[in-house]
Amino acid sequence: MDRFPALFVSHGAPTLALEPGSTRGFLAQLGTGLGRPKAILVVSAHWETAAPAISTALQPETIHDFYGFPEALYRMRYPAPGAPLLAQQALQLLTEAGLAAAAVPDRGLDHGAWVPLLLMYPDADIPVAQVAVQTQLGPAHHLRLGEALRPLRDEGVLIIGSGSATHNLSEFRNHRYDSPPPDWVSTFDDWLAETIAAGRSADLLDYRRLAPQAARNHPTEEHLLPLFAAYGAGTPGVSPQHIHSGYTYGVIGMDAWRFD
Repeated sequence: MDRFPALFVSHGAPTLALEPGSTRGFLAQLGTGLGRPKAILVVSAHWETAAPAISTALQPETIHDFYGFPEALYRMRYPAPGAPLLAQQALQLLTEAGLAAAAVPDRGLDHGAWVPLLLMYPDADIPVAQVAVQTQLGPAHHLRLGEALRPLRDEGVLIIGSGSATHNLSEFRNHRYDSPPPDWVSTFDDWLAETIAAGRSADLLDYRRLAPQAARNHPTEEHLLPLFAAYGAGTPGVSPQHIHSGYTYGVIGMDAWRFD
């Protein structure tokens, strides 16, 4: 069985599913390049819980967890089957790692999961389970979570962390969709890319103190935490690959990384 990587993808605004652009094109070819996994496990920034949780739904609904967007978005569905057996494996791995997790049978797929999957695997025929983030527990917790889930990659499971390289929504209405990034965004994004490429995991975990303009780029951490889960699910000693970069609305970094 093929061993799949762990990925971090930036899902941007929900309109990524509709609007043309480099990130939409990148995600549309990414699934073809990776091939077909047995199942997909998505750690999404848009499901926050106090303790680890995994969806066990047999047929997850498509959650439209946004408002004020074009009507066409609300008509979209991603009717992929659930992956309850994968979810149970993940629950066991987390428990064995000392990260007791809850099974949530009625959780659907939020737009952090279904928007990138709609582009990567548009047939919606690969089983999907979703993992929550625990924003108050920080980066190190999510690194451990990813490390615990790493063995699933050997069973043909694609692990995806879905968030955003930079994410300050209070600033995004000040920019056009195609605006270039201001310096406070690009300097943080450059630091992030250099730190990941160099494998400086201690610095990455301490990004809040070490990275330039960290708090301005991430006023809250939920959109960066899936990156730590994907990083942890990668194989130690194998160099990460920065497979996409770009911006929407100037302040939303659309970077993607591959962790083999």
